[in-house]
Amino acid sequence: MHQGFTTIAGWLYRRGENILAAMLAAMFAVFILQIVFRYLLNLPIGWTNEVSQVLWVWLVLFGAAFVLREEEEIRFDLIYASAGPKLRRAMMLLSAAALILLYGTSLPAVADYVTFMKVEKSAYLKIRFDWLFSIYVAFVVAVLIRYLWLGWQAMRGTLPDNVDPTKAASGV
Repeated sequence: MHQGFTTIAGWLYRRGENILAAMLAAMFAVFILQIVFRYLLNLPIGWTNEVSQVLWVWLVLFGAAFVLREEEEIRFDLIYASAGPKLRRAMMLLSAAALILLYGTSLPAVADYVTFMKVEKSAYLKIRFDWLFSIYVAFVVAVLIRYLWLGWQAMRGTLPDNVDPTKAASGV
């Protein structure tokens, strides 16, 4: 069971990375198209700007929700990295509790607002805003799940003891 779950999770993680790469490639292609039309053909087109903005929001929130690992998070961790295991555990519990409280409290209002936005559409592509902003609901749910898990690990005392901030960005 554990090996099968790990295999499936790894496959899903790689597909998430593929989706991010595709969004980034599409955003770059649309950006280049916008430059060509505006500056070479002197025919400015607005939909390219809209697509770039939507892809940027989705890229950041989808990546943070489904692809970014905890050790890859960018944070000011001088204090956390220099603290001992017990203090790190307490800091993680406090952080997890605060984030769970804040995101958990905001989730009903976020979901309500996103569903309310079905009455608005984007300027050029006429995409309903509830579809465009639905990624934020997924992001909030993913953050809640992540910090429930991290809080549970901190309570059990199973957080990693050795934190090496130099390896955070490299994924090592």
